Amino acid sequence: MDLIVAKFGGTSVGNGSRIKKAAQSVVNEYMKGSQVVVVVSAVNKTTDELIGLSNEAIGAGITDKQKAGIMAMGELTSVRLFSATIESLGVKSEFIDPLHELWPIITDSNSLEAQIDFKTTNKKIEGIKTLINQGIIPVICGFLGKGPNGEITTLGRGGSDITAFLVGHCLDANEVVIVTDVEGVMTTDPNKIEEAQLLDEISVEEMRDLATHGAQVLHPHALKYKDPLISAKIINFAHGDLSAKGTRIVGPYEGEMMKCVTMYKNPISLIAIVGEAMVKTTGLMASLTGSLADSNINIFGISAGQNSITVFVEKADSNKAYHLLHQVVVETDVLSSLSLGRDTAMITFVSPDIIDTPGIISDITEPLRKNEINIVEIISSQTAIVLFVNWEDGEQARELINEVLE
Repeated sequence: MDLIVAKFGGTSVGNGSRIKKAAQSVVNEYMKGSQVVVVVSAVNKTTDELIGLSNEAIGAGITDKQKAGIMAMGELTSVRLFSATIESLGVKSEFIDPLHELWPIITDSNSLEAQIDFKTTNKKIEGIKTLINQGIIPVICGFLGKGPNGEITTLGRGGSDITAFLVGHCLDANEVVIVTDVEGVMTTDPNKIEEAQLLDEISVEEMRDLATHGAQVLHPHALKYKDPLISAKIINFAHGDLSAKGTRIVGPYEGEMMKCVTMYKNPISLIAIVGEAMVKTTGLMASLTGSLADSNINIFGISAGQNSITVFVEKADSNKAYHLLHQVVVETDVLSSLSLGRDTAMITFVSPDIIDTPGIISDITEPLRKNEINIVEIISSQTAIVLFVNWEDGEQARELINEVLE
């Protein structure tokens, strides 16, 4: 018997008719012989309205604990509505909120950005299994947790996605279905480019990177709980059908592979190009990179400043790249000169937590400073930090950064 965890976002339960449509889709799967667990968000915009009311009434004097309790009211209401609607369709259901004895999501005491106690949660989920085996459809609050003293906590924005994948993981579900207001994952935002197309599937890593860089379809931290044996997909609530196609999320979350430090096996050479008004010259970057691409030379990184651009290529390609880029320099008025720099080691630190960790760059670079290892260049994004150090310092630098990770 298949076990499905279906998460309904705020828009998909945005009014009474949508709640009924969502509940009917759950009942339909149940009648097909599947076991279903529902995770539901607050009705659309409810949480924002509650925050607005508390800000207006209380202002800065509100405590985090009070704010979490107020924000929780949206989910406390939606689970009751959803569960009652399922029962009105002839199937037994029970709503599960942090006040319920079977509540499974246990966290630390951080009221507004709570961290999940996975070990305890995994034990508490047994109560939900008992309900399922009795033929009851549990409807669980998304976004919420319970702290060590029984207080309500919240998992932060997008927390319902985390709840869904966490519950799916702990229950060994066959599938997690994220029901939202889009058809699935598109090639880009369809509100900005009409020609955007629906993707049949997307890897966990690609989905995580998209979400980290601003795509609102799914919370990136939710994918930490994407079990390799669990199917997952994103569908539109408009279909009213949990078997709708949507976009399937494939592959596992790789755990420590997604949070690692690596050093590229070969030396990387730096080629620095200088000139005036470089940032105001259209197509300049394309000319530089295009000259290397035409000769099949891979670029490992680019760093651009007001009057300089540094290109990183493998040492084996550096002499050829140097001559090709020199040709571009002499043919381009705004460029003055270039130089071929030292051999460096490229060390890459990858973690989905970079964007949410203030001071992470200083945490990584401080042990290098203490060991007098000079950083030649540093490039960062929301999910990766790439450092270039002198080649002879590479292995020591990698080990020092690894110690930070550990």
